Amino acid sequence: MNTGNVETAPTLVTSADGTRIAVFASGEARPLVLAPGTSADHTTWRLVARLLAPHFAVHAVDRRGRGASGDGPEYALEREHEDIAAVVDAVASQEGGPVDLVGHSYGGNVAFGATLLTSNVRRLVMYEGWPMPDIADRTTPPEILAQLDNLLASGQPEQMMEAFFRRIVHYTDDEIATVKAAPSWPGRVASAHTVPREIRAFGEQAFDPAQAARIDIPVLLLVGSESPEAIQGKPRQVAAGLPDARIVELEGQGHMANITAPDLTARVLLEFLND
Repeated sequence: MNTGNVETAPTLVTSADGTRIAVFASGEARPLVLAPGTSADHTTWRLVARLLAPHFAVHAVDRRGRGASGDGPEYALEREHEDIAAVVDAVASQEGGPVDLVGHSYGGNVAFGATLLTSNVRRLVMYEGWPMPDIADRTTPPEILAQLDNLLASGQPEQMMEAFFRRIVHYTDDEIATVKAAPSWPGRVASAHTVPREIRAFGEQAFDPAQAARIDIPVLLLVGSESPEAIQGKPRQVAAGLPDARIVELEGQGHMANITAPDLTARVLLEFLND
């Protein structure tokens, strides 16, 4: 999958249920897999990936239902765990060694579950995305889910995405404007149909200390200093349940530092992954 310093057409990895997952490779060196969050595809990592490519063989994923990846007839978070585990195993086989795994937001939850399915993860990074110690922090009120469903049903995916960022991620108008101005916005709108199912799954995944205790590799929890408490998701409680975890606060950043502060994000990742 490692094809040099420029992103090329994706490699397709077949997941356990037969779904084809697209992986975009760039850079050369130790392998690194990047999993995006809700509504995002691999392009939301592009700014960070450019900074990491001199140091890693970066493999950025389009999760199922978006971008160049396929989808299954029925959705379950467990299928996403299998997807990323399949990508990790494929990259590890290609590169001949274990893989570092980074997940943002919902992609962090997916990375957590994937790590339990493979022995090929060397280090794990989750950025404001992990199973919730207090599931209320990720349980969306029914009226908000109904609003999102209705906007999709009425053919308004862009308005649905704005409502998602405002009412669930708690973004300000300025933050929403920043996300809409990013090159990844059209891809977010195109994958809007995946948002409600992921919100529902997010609200059902409680933190299990017994599962966490099985992740005996170094883990980094990234938290934006400006993120609301519910978005931060009680990182100290999660870290306490992991055998080897540390927390780093991204000063002055919220939930999207991979877009708003790629230099900072890349620097923190390099410090942890090269430690």
